Formats: sequence, structure tokens, C-alpha cells
Amino acid sequence: MSEVLDLVIIGAGPAGMTAAIYASRAQMKFVILEKAFPGGQITNTYEIENYPGIKTASGFELTTMMQEHVTHFGIEIKTEDVEDVLLNETIKTVKTSANTYQAKTVILAMGATWKKLGIEGEEAFSGRGVSYCATCDGAFYRNKTTMVVGGGDVAVEDAIYLARMCEKVYLVHRRDELRAVKVLQEKLFELENVETIWDSELIKIEGDQFVNKAEIMNKKTGDSRQIDADGVFIAVGSNPNTEFVRGKVDMDQGGYIATGENCMTNIEGVFAAGDLRQKSLRQVITACGDGATAVYSAERFI
Repeated sequence: MSEVLDLVIIGAGPAGMTAAIYASRAQMKFVILEKAFPGGQITNTYEIENYPGIKTASGFELTTMMQEHVTHFGIEIKTEDVEDVLLNETIKTVKTSANTYQAKTVILAMGATWKKLGIEGEEAFSGRGVSYCATCDGAFYRNKTTMVVGGGDVAVEDAIYLARMCEKVYLVHRRDELRAVKVLQEKLFELENVETIWDSELIKIEGDQFVNKAEIMNKKTGDSRQIDADGVFIAVGSNPNTEFVRGKVDMDQGGYIATGENCMTNIEGVFAAGDLRQKSLRQVITACGDGATAVYSAERFI
């Protein structure tokens, strides 16, 4: 039988890397596993200016600094894809494509993936005018023109947020009414610099080095037109990367993992941290906070 670890951390985004640093400081026996590359979604962010102590940095630069911090503690991020987990026993089992790990506790930190439209120009201008997070990137578009795509709470909140700093905001929605709660709609419709474009879909994003145009099509008439825009914010939801733990821990209908304030799931000894957890704000700093909290809770559990 393999050595029983104190902890297995699954995922090496900001939550997972913070958890690894705290686990190392607590002198826990642990491994951190990442199927792709450390950093998660933030590696595609063009610029970050709301992380305390760092005035401005690209997502890649911040990820590199986090990795260097992890390496400083002698921690190795193992590149292994988790295929299955057995969580209900006292000793948890994590199976990857290469190894099987046993541990007293597990932190799920696989993050989430923004839903994409799959249209021309979306990938090409990702991080260069195309964003999936207004609170992350909105400040870069002060006094500029932006477009938000979506009709739910997040899209309307993004439009309201951007309207505070942008000269003009377009909200493009494929239906003739919004899905957002009424109180948000009321706030939106009071804003003079927000224009809602109904029954329409974004079909193409254009630009040079950065976005400068967006093409939309009216679903009812089939007519299309171009709109000048410096930034396009796609707010059609996100998908938590929780496929292999579905049915194994409590989740909401969207697949986000339910936890208490201590980040513990409904399974004792199993914790969730970062963007895959049910919470109101998904930012780098809140993910890091989750990572620290989860390790503290895991240590107390052991």
C-alpha cells in the first residue's frame, strides 16, 4: 500500500498553488496535481491590476510569480490528469493516469471555464479586447466603448459596472427580454450610456492588434451590422470543472460545489476552493483566500 498523505490538492490555479504554499508551511505531507498547466484562467488575462501589492501584471506574469513562490518552498506541481476519486472512506483515494494517491484530506481546486460563443475572432482576440470578466478587466476600458453579450444577472451586472467608467456600453441579448432579476434590470434601464440591442447575436469580432469592431445579427430579420467597440465582454456563464466529482459531493444545478465557510463539502475531509465553489465573487484574490482557508480547515480536520 502506498504512503498515506495528509492531503492531495487537485488543480494548480491560484487556489491550488496558495493551498500548496500553506500546506508546505504547515509541514503537511501532500501532492499537488495539475492536468495541463499552472495558473488556470488567469494565464489568458492580458493585464491584472487588482491584486494587492502588484500594481499591474499580465496573467502570465502573475502565474509565473505564483509558480516561483511555490518552487521556493520546494514544491513540485505534478502534471497528472485525475481520472477518478474515492471520497467516502476515511482515507481518500485519488487516481490519475500515472499514479494512485491516498490521503486523509482532499482539496478540489480544478477551477472553472468560461462559456464561449465559438465565433470568429473570439479566440484570436482573447485577452486583447475579448474578456469574460468585467470586474477583472473593466478598468482598462475607461472612457471607451464596450459591448456585453448576455442577458442574465452577470451580463447585466457587467453592463452596470462598465457604465460607471465607459463612455458607451452596448448590451447584446438574443431575446426580447432579459433573464436578470428585475432590480438589476431597473438599474440598467436608468443608465443613459447603456444601449440594449434586442433579439441579436454577436457573430464576429474584428480588430488589428486589439478589438475595434463587433458584428451582430438580428435573429428575427437576419440583418447584420457592425458596431465600433474597444472591448467585448462575453457573459453567457461558466462551467465548473467538476465532471469527475459529479454525484460524489453536493453541487448546485450548475455543477458548482456547495461548501461551508470553512470550504468543507458535505463529505468530511473533502474541501473545495476557487472558482468551482458556490460563491458570489470569482476573482484571483478570492481563489487564493479559499486555498488558504481550505488548508487551514484540512489541518484542523486531521
